[in-house]
Amino acid sequence: MNVFLPYRSPSGGRPGLLRRVLRALGPSWEAAPVRRLVQAAAFVLFLALFFHVAWPYGGKDYDAFRRSKEFFLEAEAFLALDPLVSVSAAVAARTWVWSLAWAGVLLAACLVFPRGFCGYICPLGTLIDLCDWAFNRRIRRARGGLGGGARHARYYVLAAVMASAALGVLISGYVAAIPVLLRGMAFIASPVQLGLAKGWYLVPPVGAGQIVSAALFLGVLALGLAAPRFWCRYVCPSGAVFSAANLLRVCERRVDASCIGCGKCVKACPFQAIRPDFSTRAAECTFCQTCGGSCPVGAISFTSRWAPAASARESPAAPPDARLSRRGLLGGAAFGAAAAVGLKHGRLVGGAAAAGGQPPVRPPGSVPEPEFLRLCIRCGECFQACPNNVLQPMGAGGGLDALWTPYVAADWSGCEPSCNNCGQVCPTGAIRALVIEEKRAVRMGLAVIDATSCLPHIGFEGNCRLCVDECIAAGYNAIDLVRINVALDTDGTPIEGSGNLVPVVDAAKCVGCGMCQMRCHKINVAAEKMLDEAAIRVVAGPGREDRLMSGSYRALREAESRERDALRRGREGGGVMPGDTYLPDFLR
Repeated sequence: MNVFLPYRSPSGGRPGLLRRVLRALGPSWEAAPVRRLVQAAAFVLFLALFFHVAWPYGGKDYDAFRRSKEFFLEAEAFLALDPLVSVSAAVAARTWVWSLAWAGVLLAACLVFPRGFCGYICPLGTLIDLCDWAFNRRIRRARGGLGGGARHARYYVLAAVMASAALGVLISGYVAAIPVLLRGMAFIASPVQLGLAKGWYLVPPVGAGQIVSAALFLGVLALGLAAPRFWCRYVCPSGAVFSAANLLRVCERRVDASCIGCGKCVKACPFQAIRPDFSTRAAECTFCQTCGGSCPVGAISFTSRWAPAASARESPAAPPDARLSRRGLLGGAAFGAAAAVGLKHGRLVGGAAAAGGQPPVRPPGSVPEPEFLRLCIRCGECFQACPNNVLQPMGAGGGLDALWTPYVAADWSGCEPSCNNCGQVCPTGAIRALVIEEKRAVRMGLAVIDATSCLPHIGFEGNCRLCVDECIAAGYNAIDLVRINVALDTDGTPIEGSGNLVPVVDAAKCVGCGMCQMRCHKINVAAEKMLDEAAIRVVAGPGREDRLMSGSYRALREAESRERDALRRGREGGGVMPGDTYLPDFLR
């Protein structure tokens, strides 16, 4: 039997085997099997990249382990395909973003296959389709969705995003398709994966910011209760970018004179791209071809815009669509500008540093803070790729301009010396992609000992050297033990064995990895309850961290070493040698 027969065999028998299988899967599978197969493959690939390639566990050499899994695609591949991610970040930071090239390639491909990303590849769209399928089985709703100019709302969201980016504030991460999905996965699915695979005790506490983000993600899926693909039709600004590119499309959907006006194509279209007279809303069409598969007479084709047209169906004039509102675009832009001003200068900023506290310790290789906030898309990919949850999202307490950006939570864990995953998966360069040798030379902050609470400093009788041992194990050897309060004999000579051995940080070697703080907190605070907080803490800020847009961190360390040597020689000789420069006090 020919399994590719469309409905019935020429003898009037049962449908072919393939048709029966597709019909059992659902109407959309029967109408557009190629689209559904591509969607399924893309979604499985996305899940593999998130749960396997970006998953850091499996070996102590985290850099080599990640590279061994990236044999086909890198973990951030889908982020690089979302054009709004790279375009908005490049505009906000006034710099080139490497993922712009990939976004450009995809937009060029979509000129031939309009909005193909939305209809075939986007994993958020596929997840929305799955939720819509679940909703369809349990509730009744209007298939037509919203009318009028509601479908233009996503353009107004896009105007707000780009206006904000033009003023140097990046808000696309809150609404762009792939960041919305990845952040939701990072805050909902990733803790479950970690708990089931490694143990629930390794899952860090959930903050209010994560709860809000998870609720927003679930809200995107719940919008399907109102209409199928509600987010994609009316809200998604990433889709609006592809729709704008449809103006330059080279292919289009056509309906010929054999159309019988049954309306099955209108009902089947998931993007509301077909008017009541069966003509096409070109900016909405994703070439999913579901309408063509639903047409009982084969009146629908997808061809070049310049191909000779067959006799077209004469249809009664449909009411004109609502036009894209200039007022709406200006209103969206004004809202984005106001949000940017509020986040940069208003009361919304707040934040630890603004309130007189310490600035957050950022991941190794982070660019300077203003550029970091302009480039960080808040996608959450670095959280998934970071072993032991060293990187955690900032809440609203750090200011809304820094919400969901990563910081080093050294009380929970320290930055592994063999890991550079965060920079390798960052899609915008907010965290630079460094080889492991460069990453180990990055100063994230400086470990500072509180002599008023450090157990050896206050005369604790035990032999506490947790921070020293942890620093040695990490390979930095930046904490030494020195003896203080040494008793003197009657002749003024030190009494051997007297005084206290206390830890002292060598600022020239410390990179602020946080291993010492983690160890002190886990033992002296959490387990033994001898301290309220770790007595050694990593602090950031000017002079304590490296935040370079470009250049080598190893070269920076080597230059500092040469300057220290020159300064030392100058002191030994009673002066400073010509051409020598002074270092900050904490590096001398």
